[in-house]
Amino acid sequence: MTSPKAPAISPRVGSGTDRSTVRFGFKNTYARLPERFYARLNPAPVTNPRLVKVNVELACGLGLDPDALASAQGVEILAGNRVAEGAEPLAAAYAGHQFGHFVPQLGDGRANLLGEVMGLDGVRYDIQLKGSGPTPFSRGGDGRAALGPVLREYIVSEAMAALGVPTTRALAAVTTGERVLRETVLPGAVLTRVAASHLRVGTFQYFAAQGDTEGTRQLADYAIARHYPEAAQTKRPYRFLLDSVIARQAQLIAQWLLLGFIHGVMNTDNTSISGETIDYGPCAFMEAYDPDKVFSSIDRQGRYAYGNQPRAAHWNLIRLAEALLPVLVDEEGSEEAALVSANEALAGFVPQFEAAHRAGLRRKVGFLSEREGDETLVQDLLDRMATNHADFTLTFRRLCDAVDGPMGDEGARALFTKPEAFDLWAAGWRLRMAKESVSARERAADMRMANPAFIPRNHIVEAALLAAVERQDFQPFEELLDVVSRPYEDRTGLQRYATPARPEEFVSQTFCGT
Repeated sequence: MTSPKAPAISPRVGSGTDRSTVRFGFKNTYARLPERFYARLNPAPVTNPRLVKVNVELACGLGLDPDALASAQGVEILAGNRVAEGAEPLAAAYAGHQFGHFVPQLGDGRANLLGEVMGLDGVRYDIQLKGSGPTPFSRGGDGRAALGPVLREYIVSEAMAALGVPTTRALAAVTTGERVLRETVLPGAVLTRVAASHLRVGTFQYFAAQGDTEGTRQLADYAIARHYPEAAQTKRPYRFLLDSVIARQAQLIAQWLLLGFIHGVMNTDNTSISGETIDYGPCAFMEAYDPDKVFSSIDRQGRYAYGNQPRAAHWNLIRLAEALLPVLVDEEGSEEAALVSANEALAGFVPQFEAAHRAGLRRKVGFLSEREGDETLVQDLLDRMATNHADFTLTFRRLCDAVDGPMGDEGARALFTKPEAFDLWAAGWRLRMAKESVSARERAADMRMANPAFIPRNHIVEAALLAAVERQDFQPFEELLDVVSRPYEDRTGLQRYATPARPEEFVSQTFCGT
């Protein structure tokens, strides 16, 4: 999470006193895989890099010196103008289904994996530059990133981390001093992204599409060693790998829904093997509850609408199982047995997702145990929220204030176009809570840890990006980062960050950075 004390300095490269040496201590393993897994190349230098932000807390957790990262030498590395000692820059190869259409070769078209570091937690992390120039996988693109999408990913990924959702993280952002052409001419930037790995469903699809069973096996063995080492101790390690990815994705998608998050581009190349949220493009947090809500400008059919995300994840996991079939055949002894095994694993997604989602919803409404009728009661609340355009985040947060009794209802009921709709539901909610022997204070405290006070609301994110892009004013970005870094705390003076958009502020569409 970004510390409010993180440096907001913007040194020109080569200016000032450079008293720190950047030492990453890279311990690279992906670069040891065969060269058909990637293309080796250095980031493309930029004209005039300037630092926007270093994530001090994250840097320290990775054993890195944030002052060194903020130095002139550090900014050169973060911009791609200098290759850090021990780095082995590469662009990874992968394929993917994009909105259901298979593309056999995608790959890192604007990203460069510098290498891997061991965090203080003993976990291996990728350090990747995003927006670092063209690669053999760019497909005619410029390989660059605009400042707005870089800051959006920084804000939202750090908010997700603070909310407790597995996610890639933002280590730093720099501007490039160059312009990129999208719908208009925009200032360029580079994001330094941290991930448990950048292995995707699409990475497996890349080898499967070529009939490269040995490549699939090497990739699966690598994924097991990096993310699921316990699989190597089993008799069916590839089935264990598939089961594990399915379990993590089921938990992840449940967490998204419990927070009103819409990814926007749930393609197979954006589905991580580690179970992290990855590639924040046209993502958004829903305000008024609507299961059919879509923000992404490129999702014209609603394939990845809020309520369709579990189905989309399951579909992506079926594609993973298909890619793994050749190694499952060797493991199970026949194609028929491999198909049975894969389908058994895939059948586990829905019950695991539903169990995680139900448990999360119970906690959001303050139920500490599971009882018959809970699911119906919670669904009734969601239906009433949808009909009455109630704000998703605020409704659940204000329920925390209503635990003591009807005298605390006003905040929640005011969110409904017809407040009596809330009143009718709340009567049954209180009868249900009365069946558990727990104090109102304890219940409310637990609910507040499941229901954030602050999310990165779309209109506030857009205002921060606009200030940075058009006026080079990064103060709104800094302030929003500070707010979303502590999402579960009630903090005075920050009401505007918790308030839904006014009609003139409403953001109806979000856009992909490419």
